Amino acid sequence: MTRNAVDPAAGGGLSETEAARRLAEDGFNELPAPRRKGLVRLAAEIVREPMILLLVAASSLYFALGDLREAIVLLASIAVVVAISLYQSHKTERALNALRDLASPRALVIRDGRQRRVPGREVVRGDLAILSEGDRVPADALLLAGFSVLADESLLTGESVPVRKIPTSETPVPTTPGGDDRPFLYASTLVVRGQGVARITATGADTEVGRIGKRLQTIAPEATRLQVETRRAVRVLASLGIAICVAVIILFGLVRADWLHGLLAGLTLAMSLLPEEFPVVLTVFLALGAWRISQKRVMTRRVAAIESLGSATVLCVDKTGTLTENRMMVRALRAGQEEQEFGEDAATPVDEPVHEVLEYAILASQNEPADPMEQAIRRMARDAVFVRDHIHRDWSIVREYPLSPDLLAVSHVWRSPAGKAFVVAAKGAPEAIVDLCHLPPDRASAAMAVAEAMASRGLRVLGVARALFEAPSLPREQHDFDFELVGFVGLVDPVRPGVPSAIRECREAGIRVVMITGDSAATARSIAREIGLPSGGPMITGQELEAMDDAELARRARDVSVFARVVPEQKLRIVRALQRPGEVVAMTGDGVNDAPALAAAHIGIAMGERGTDVAREAAALVLLDDDFSSIVGAVRLGRRIFDNLKKAMAYLMAVHVPIAGVSLLSVVSGWPLFLLPVHVVFLELIIDPACSIVYEAETEEPGIMKRPPRPASERLFSRPLVLLALVQGMVVMAVVGMVFGLALTHGQGEREARALAFSTLIVANIGLILTNRSPSRTILESLGRRNAALWWVVGGAAAILSTVLALPTLRDLFLFAPLHLDDFGLCFGAGILSVSWFEIFKMILRRRRNTVPA
Repeated sequence: MTRNAVDPAAGGGLSETEAARRLAEDGFNELPAPRRKGLVRLAAEIVREPMILLLVAASSLYFALGDLREAIVLLASIAVVVAISLYQSHKTERALNALRDLASPRALVIRDGRQRRVPGREVVRGDLAILSEGDRVPADALLLAGFSVLADESLLTGESVPVRKIPTSETPVPTTPGGDDRPFLYASTLVVRGQGVARITATGADTEVGRIGKRLQTIAPEATRLQVETRRAVRVLASLGIAICVAVIILFGLVRADWLHGLLAGLTLAMSLLPEEFPVVLTVFLALGAWRISQKRVMTRRVAAIESLGSATVLCVDKTGTLTENRMMVRALRAGQEEQEFGEDAATPVDEPVHEVLEYAILASQNEPADPMEQAIRRMARDAVFVRDHIHRDWSIVREYPLSPDLLAVSHVWRSPAGKAFVVAAKGAPEAIVDLCHLPPDRASAAMAVAEAMASRGLRVLGVARALFEAPSLPREQHDFDFELVGFVGLVDPVRPGVPSAIRECREAGIRVVMITGDSAATARSIAREIGLPSGGPMITGQELEAMDDAELARRARDVSVFARVVPEQKLRIVRALQRPGEVVAMTGDGVNDAPALAAAHIGIAMGERGTDVAREAAALVLLDDDFSSIVGAVRLGRRIFDNLKKAMAYLMAVHVPIAGVSLLSVVSGWPLFLLPVHVVFLELIIDPACSIVYEAETEEPGIMKRPPRPASERLFSRPLVLLALVQGMVVMAVVGMVFGLALTHGQGEREARALAFSTLIVANIGLILTNRSPSRTILESLGRRNAALWWVVGGAAAILSTVLALPTLRDLFLFAPLHLDDFGLCFGAGILSVSWFEIFKMILRRRRNTVPA
């Protein structure tokens, strides 16, 4: 029984119509989960945010001062801020919900007589599920047909020893988990050996796991490095803001003897300093970033992987199915001195001299194989003009000697109805088959030379051998048979079309690609040459790797791009060896034995199509289409996400400096208050969407994949970023403070000075948004980059400011005076001047780096 085998007794499974009816009747196959946040719950959480509480406090003060209009406006502004926050939260929640649906475990079921893979949550009672080694059982089930099925039920029983399962066609009385030789399988348990077909008997909360109250996700995810760093920054800035706020209240009360207005000034300053946007921005970026990466057919299982993608220096990838199409076809059969080649035409006749190679290759394969090479051999036997007598449909298999790390060969023992002796067919790696045949040195060397010559043409070569055995009991090991070499099968797996260009892109990005394959050295070199990896450099085989200690392996692995004849258990050593000198390693894998390497790698990448559930659970990312180009696309997006996150954080720090600085300056200098709560609310309406939605949607920087990986130790709030943001903010603060102070000292009224300074601040704020879009391109060069959210924010800010200045009622609300045309010119010029130095700075840096904008 294999993944592709359907037992005749199992039937054709449910129809799609019946499955849909049962799904509607029973609900999804998932355990009760925490209720998703609705709009009311989200709104309740937002209202408890510090910014909203400060607005409520400020509104209460206005009521106490008798200024009902200001109080009502602030209350109305709370509704606007809540609406914007709801939109951001809803967008993030939608992205997370899409990822949850994508992350639902997959199940292979039989519907309408055909096999199809469905989300585990859509499995229903009566479904026929095909289970293989490494799969999680999607729901409680009854095993109908199977081969050597062992299940790990420690989740339910606490016993670490797997239990043996036997198939049945009856409907026995259900029993509790545990105990050998029972047909029951339980949801969330793991198939550790064998394959089978099972009928689903219970789903969701009706399963054994549901009845005992287990939860699939009971452990809260650990905070990522970025989250820890952001929380630290929030604590520092919040502490600073509280200290300054208290100092302003005391100073205002003592100097001006107006404690109520002092409290209002302190609240305003606290609102301007509050770093509430930092965690919001990080949440939005990581959630939408994971969603964007999923559009590249890569699912994020651990958010920390998004942070690591931009730092990856080594990509370790399996050849089969990732670099190649995983679509094997027989290209050549070799027997002795005779060789026959085959093309795409499956109906090519198989000549007599080589037909025995195909005959015994079939006998050494599964009847319904999952392995692509065995599928290719079976497909050729089915489609080619072949002597049908050599298929031996009436023979019965007696025993299988499986592949092992020590011997890369598999043998099947057959009995014919008429024959007295057992017929043994073996296939595997050429060196393993030659070893099984116990050939003398000269013949062994000649046979291996033939295999190497075939492999040098890019063929995956399998040796084929046969033996007769007449003893009453079969031996324990394959070596005890007297095998005779039959010949070799040469197979080819075409390289995926986009792989060579993706390899080239990695090389330009400073990322070393390491191919890991079970193929021979000659085949591996041929494939490496085809995809653009260094093919003439050093190579390490699995046998050589086994003979090395960890230090030698780490030393030699620095210069190796190809590992050949590697078994899954050796991948962990390769990962550790590459990590030893400080490389950030991404590793692909699909099998149960790949799980340790996937967990040890900085970025474990499991195969979504052919991978086991164990591999997917151990990995940080799941490659949904098993295509190497998708990994490179994810790396590109990872770099873009981190770049944009830095831009957003730099803008956030820069824009808060003038808001808080000028407010504090007006208190210290004895000037009238520059900002009141209504002004801070207006600014937040620009800042919140700008720092999250606008910067998150920014396209990638030119040459993003032509620069070296980001150092893994690089902090989000790095010293250069913080210093640059502070300088930006201080320049804007100086310009806005100068406009406010000069207007007051030249005899203009408080309201006119406030209107001039506030308009200048809005222009400078927009300038900060535009100039921080790119650290290398100027504002004019960046205008051609598409970003719809940007123009909604900029246009909205300009439109609202114009409306406030134009309508007397709103002017009075903001305590502004009318401005003249030359005033607008002054505000615009001063605002642009406050950010123009950074534009000049970028051009000087670019000239020094001798780069040209894309």
